[in-house]
Formats: sequence, C-alpha cells, structure tokens
Amino acid sequence: MQRLLTGLQSSGDLHIGNYFGALKPFLDLYPKYESLLMVADYHSLTSLKDPKKVSGSIYNSVRDYLAAGVDSNKAIIFKQSDVSEHTELGWIFDCLVTVPFLQQGHAYKDKIAKGLEANAGLLTYPMLMAADILLYDTVIVPVGEDQRQHIEYAREAAAKFNNTYGETFIEPKEHIMTSVGVIPGTDGKKMSKSYGNTIPLFGTKDEIAKAVMSIVTDSKGESPEHVYNIHALFRKGEALSSLYKENKGKYKALKDALVEDIESVIGPMRERRANISDEDVKTVLREGKEKAKTLAAAKMADVRKKVGVAL
Repeated sequence: MQRLLTGLQSSGDLHIGNYFGALKPFLDLYPKYESLLMVADYHSLTSLKDPKKVSGSIYNSVRDYLAAGVDSNKAIIFKQSDVSEHTELGWIFDCLVTVPFLQQGHAYKDKIAKGLEANAGLLTYPMLMAADILLYDTVIVPVGEDQRQHIEYAREAAAKFNNTYGETFIEPKEHIMTSVGVIPGTDGKKMSKSYGNTIPLFGTKDEIAKAVMSIVTDSKGESPEHVYNIHALFRKGEALSSLYKENKGKYKALKDALVEDIESVIGPMRERRANISDEDVKTVLREGKEKAKTLAAAKMADVRKKVGVAL
C-alpha cells in the first residue's frame, strides 16, 4: 500500500466546517492507504507559547480524531516531538536550501507584510514540514488548497537531497480536498471562528440549537437560503427538497429539523469523545510512537550514512 501522512494542529474547538472540510475527507481516504496521522506539536510552537495550551491541544487533537471515527488500529497516530528524527532531518534540509527560498513561504510573507515579527521557526517551518512528510516515504498528503505550497517545498527538499547525495526520498503528491467547497456559516459567509459564525462540532444539543437559531434567514423565494445550504450537508436530495416544500415559510420548523439532523450525526461522536480519557490518548500515542519511530529510525540511518555523519 502507498503511504499517506497528514498532520494536525489544534487551534481551538472544532466546528462543523472543520468536520466537512477536513475531518470527513480524511476519514473517507485514510483506510485506502498505510496512513500516519501526526500531532504537529513542534509546529505549534511558532505561535503558541503557553505550555498548558500546547499540552491541552495534543490531548484534544487526538481525542477529536478518535471521536470522529479514526481507528488507531488502521492509522499510526503519533506526536511529532516523540520522534526526534523529524527535527534532525529538518536541520539537514535547512542546510540544503537558501534563505531567500524560505522567505517565499506564504505564512512568513504574510506575517512580514502585516509588520509583525516572524521568528526563525516560522521561516524554517517548511523544511520541518518537508521532513515530516519525506521521513516516511509518503506518497499522498491530503491538504487544503492553501497548503499546496508546503508540498511543493517538500518536493524541492527531496530533489535537492537526491541530487546532492543520491536517490533517497520519494517526491510526494498533494491530495487537494476540494469536493466539499466552502462550508457556510450562520451568516452565509465561510464558517470560521474568526467570523463568530460557527456551529460547534462537539457542542451540546442546546449549544447546537442556539447556533442554528442564529442562522440569518434572508431567503430567495420562500426558502431560507443559509439554513438550506447548511442543511444540505446533513440531508441529501429529494429528502431535503421535500422537507423544505412541506415547510414553506416555516423557518422555525426548518431550523428545528436541522438541529435534529445535526444531532443525529454529532451526538454519537460527542458521546464517544466524552468516553476518551487522557490515559486512552496516552496509550494511542505511545503505541503510535513505537511504530513511527521504527520507520523514521530506518530512514534516518540511510540519511546519516549518505551525508557522512554515520561512522
């Protein structure tokens, strides 16, 4: 089987836009490959300086993926900082690329353009991400369109190493997750925490209902457009059309129906999440560490020999 890898950083509570935009596409894809799911805790240090939030995000990231349906027996779930070969290989790649090349990174350029101070970790972030990917002979990396450049950087790092030291790394391909499109928020704009227009993924039923009732009900014709667009994520085809025809103009009834349909999907996940303890997370990460470390160590033994540091 070809190998797939993706990484995740927790940036707060997940919402249904995260689920349909990233989680569900990964869930549909990962069983077809030998898959690795990495908690990118070292990457988070470029912006997160609170130790409690860093450790909390690790627990929450693993718990969220397990609750959503990732089977730890079918994917290697591990923590980046548990496999020291990531930072070791990242340093070797740093020594192969130029500073101007790294300065073209979107995240770095955006921060500079805003007049903010960018730390060195943000500058070299793409080479650590390249190491994350290339260390495992990854063929497929599922990402959003905004992450395409990182995969291009990984291919560049692989090519530079191969040209300098001989064929060692596979040049990976991105799997761009575009089928879902933009997930609408309660105001009709893209669902985003920064817009305050989200429906929480693991919220209580009351919290979900409160968010749904806040959906703007401007309509085209006799159907509440924003309610319908969100509802289409949970109910398809004729079943959805019939519901809106039968409840023409009854916005409260349609929102109530949306709450129930969201609850039918989220309720079981929320229940699973509540039963995943910190010890469960530690067990998953401990087992994932052993598997990932075995793969990474074998690759780095070859890399060290080729660059000349293995005696």
